Amino acid sequence: MNAQSDTAALVLRLTNGVWFLTHAWLKYAVFTPAGTVAFFEKIGLPGPLAYVVIAAEIAGGLALILGVWTRAVSAAMIAILLGAIVTAHAANGFYMQDNGWEFAGFWALTLVAQMLLGGGAYALARDRLPFFLEAPAAGRA
Repeated sequence: MNAQSDTAALVLRLTNGVWFLTHAWLKYAVFTPAGTVAFFEKIGLPGPLAYVVIAAEIAGGLALILGVWTRAVSAAMIAILLGAIVTAHAANGFYMQDNGWEFAGFWALTLVAQMLLGGGAYALARDRLPFFLEAPAAGRA
């Protein structure tokens, strides 16, 4: 990676991490855990899954900010966002002003970029590409 790629990875990590922390805070402080559970149940999800999502947003947000397990955390958070798109936003259409999936879709794509970039030089832990994206070793076909 070069210095610009490392800086790009840092900016993406910090942005995605802060977004997840603020999203968890919204569920905790504004909607409240009980309100989030009720919303999950209203859209057909198990209520206790709300606690898992809040915890994942906090843990994932912190891991991204610190640059720990960046690729794996990005992949896990993509799954959470795709779940939100399918269960909470898709029926509202595309546009954000209608509570559609525009923002969650864009956010998931930023995590795809983060997964491909990795944590960068400013991460606490360097991580490798997923095996299916690595170049073949010399001498292998």
